[in-house]
Amino acid sequence: MRIEKLKERLTGLKDPRRTRYGNLRHKLIDIIIIGLLSTICDGEDFKDMEEFGKEREEWLKIEFGLELKWGIPDEDTFRRVFERLKPAELGACLHNWIAEEREPGKVKNIDGKTIRGSKSHEHKAYHVVSVWCAENQITLGEVKTAEKSNEITAVPEVLDIVDVSGSIVTADAMSCQTDIVIKLTEKEADYIIGLKKNQPNLYEAVEEYFLYNPKSALCAKEYAVEKGHGRIEKREYYLETELDWLEQKDEWANLNAVGMVKSVVERKGKTSFEIRYFIASVTDMKDFAYAVRKHWSIENQLHWCLDVIFGEDASRAKKDNSPLNLNVLSKTALSLLKNADMGDISIRRKRRKATMNPNVLKTVIFGED
Repeated sequence: MRIEKLKERLTGLKDPRRTRYGNLRHKLIDIIIIGLLSTICDGEDFKDMEEFGKEREEWLKIEFGLELKWGIPDEDTFRRVFERLKPAELGACLHNWIAEEREPGKVKNIDGKTIRGSKSHEHKAYHVVSVWCAENQITLGEVKTAEKSNEITAVPEVLDIVDVSGSIVTADAMSCQTDIVIKLTEKEADYIIGLKKNQPNLYEAVEEYFLYNPKSALCAKEYAVEKGHGRIEKREYYLETELDWLEQKDEWANLNAVGMVKSVVERKGKTSFEIRYFIASVTDMKDFAYAVRKHWSIENQLHWCLDVIFGEDASRAKKDNSPLNLNVLSKTALSLLKNADMGDISIRRKRRKATMNPNVLKTVIFGED
């Protein structure tokens, strides 16, 4: 992954500073690249960006071709730029830069996450709806909403900026809306969406069919067992493609199947049970089971990492667009670290090694030894 491609994409970004006076000392591209590299190397805030740049100034000139005629920007410069920069534009540049050298994945997950630390006296905590490619471990796009309840309107927006054609899109029950299903169908994507009591009539019909109708015993089934971290999970997947009995079928675009997943988890001598229901356009049992399982990726491998590894909820950035732009930088850093071929080590250790060894950081950015 060559730095020239990143610079080329960043060239199209609109500089939020007053450029008409011609007195800007630091290039926007340099500020963003230093910010991204600092985020990869355990950087948490704008002061860390400044300190990282000062420690690696000559290296940045040699390895990344940064001019840095006026040295490294100070933390206030980093802060002002990321407060004003449009996160949608920054996200499009960075996510597309990573995605262009990856094979398109089959399953794309949609889910929202609240940046709890972004709450201020001026605005509520930002809620960001993201599209995550489970197989490639990369974020493809995101849209900001004022709060979680607005997620329903944000999903169609994020589908407008991400190419999901030919994919299986998974989402939780909040996205179980006729308008969202229509949007996915128009985008030529298949879907598997959780079904809960926010759609009471449909939920009741599907629940009664699987639990009380003898015919449900004849539908397609798949079984899986997973062991690890002191737990054993057994799952049974059921997919029914014969829907003549479902009165609501014609209300949902491209609805070809309904599904059920039964889970039994044994941990430390205790057993828990769960039953989940889904609506789906897919009719293949293996696709259904695979995609349902992959949906957990966005929660476990994206949102969890942003909180626990990158400390997003503890961030002190609150003003204007700064929390959203740091969210974009963290997602980009996470994808680069996950895809860096450094052996079977954790993301934390990869960040630590990149911090200590500039050659490791080059591996993360360039994707080469």
